[in-house]
Amino acid sequence: METTFTDRTWQSADGLTLHFRDYPGSSDRPPVVCLHGLTRNARDFDGLAAHIAKQGWRVLVPDMRGRGESEYASDSATYVPPTYVGDLLGLLEQEAIERFVSIGTSMGGLMTMLLAAFQPQRIAGVALNDVGPVLEQTGLDAIKEYVGQGRSFATWMHAARALEETHGASYPRFQTEDWIAMAKRGLTLSSSGRIVFDYDMKIAEPILAADSNAVPPDLWPAFEALADRPVLLLRGALSQLLSASVFDEMQRRMPEALAVTVPDKGHTPTLDEPEARAAIDAMLARVA
Repeated sequence: METTFTDRTWQSADGLTLHFRDYPGSSDRPPVVCLHGLTRNARDFDGLAAHIAKQGWRVLVPDMRGRGESEYASDSATYVPPTYVGDLLGLLEQEAIERFVSIGTSMGGLMTMLLAAFQPQRIAGVALNDVGPVLEQTGLDAIKEYVGQGRSFATWMHAARALEETHGASYPRFQTEDWIAMAKRGLTLSSSGRIVFDYDMKIAEPILAADSNAVPPDLWPAFEALADRPVLLLRGALSQLLSASVFDEMQRRMPEALAVTVPDKGHTPTLDEPEARAAIDAMLARVA
């Protein structure tokens, strides 16, 4: 079965040209939309999207604004989840998609919950990858340490070693080839010949400017709006962002959800792990 994708674009409300990958699939079921994390892009879903498409699902994988092949915003204040949700709604409108299955990693999961808060009927099924209604300050502080640093590297091996220095605790079993693969998903060769992170460094500005003493929004109602449909909750066993206690509370509030802890992974599981793949397949089977 055909699992190659077409590169396509859509327009944001403020005039940005945004990119998405479109894997063809059956029109008799809702498409799957894969939503990446903060500093990531569509390439994170290379393996998973092809795997899902082989089962006959249409899969859309957007690069959110400021990432990958999508245009960078002139106003860094738009690099916030409500704007990303607005961009996603623009894509759904262009493609005439009423309902979809969301697979959201970290920021992508936050986007899914925000959408569920006011348009829950749009979501036919969901996988939340290492994200929940409460995020641990330790994990948020770790993200602030590396986001927007703007480093560049001479070779892919240099880039891979830098990723290992930053994220080694989250992927203790990764070998050199795993780090190189991660580098090639998250970084790109720049016009200068240096290897750079494939996102606008200004995405860090709203995060670093946020008041750390401000009371975070209560996302439990948004999470609970996802009930009564197939839900998969994934957590990396070593995650510093999604605590075991919050993960337990998510299961208590949504006992019908499938919950899977991925061993030897922190923030975030890659979704190429056998446990994650099997769980996603099970969630999609419930949707179908």
